Amino acid sequence: MLLNDFRKFVTRKNVIDLAVAVIMGAAATSIVQSFVKDIFSPILGIFLGGVDFSNLAITFGNASIRYGSFLQAIINFVIIAFVVFLIIQALQHIQRRFLHIDEEILGQSELKVLQEIRDILKNKQPDTARPEERR
Repeated sequence: MLLNDFRKFVTRKNVIDLAVAVIMGAAATSIVQSFVKDIFSPILGIFLGGVDFSNLAITFGNASIRYGSFLQAIINFVIIAFVVFLIIQALQHIQRRFLHIDEEILGQSELKVLQEIRDILKNKQPDTARPEERR
C-alpha cells in the first residue's frame, strides 16, 4: 500500500517535471558560474579597479570574522541573479517571436478553413437539406 502510493507520487507529471528542472538547473549552474567568474567579473573588475572584498576581515584574538567573503558572496549572487535574468529575458523574447510566427501561421490556416466552409455553405443546394427541413 505504502509503496504503491509512493510509486503514484513519484510518477506524477509535476514531480517528474520538478526533477527535470532541478537536474537542468544543476547543469546550468556551472555554465552561469563560469560566465560570471571568467567573463563578467573580469569585465566588472576593469571598471572597479579589480576590487576583491574576499580578503577583508576583522580579527579578535584568534577569531577572524571574514566579512569580506560574505560581501563577495553577496556581490556574486547579485551578478549571477542579473545574468540569469538576462538569459530568461532573451529566452522569453525568442519564445514570443516564435509564438507570434506560429499564431500568424495558425491564423492564416484557420482563415482558409473558414473560407472553405463558407464557400461550401454558399454553394449548398436546397435539395440537400434534411427531410424534416423540407416540409
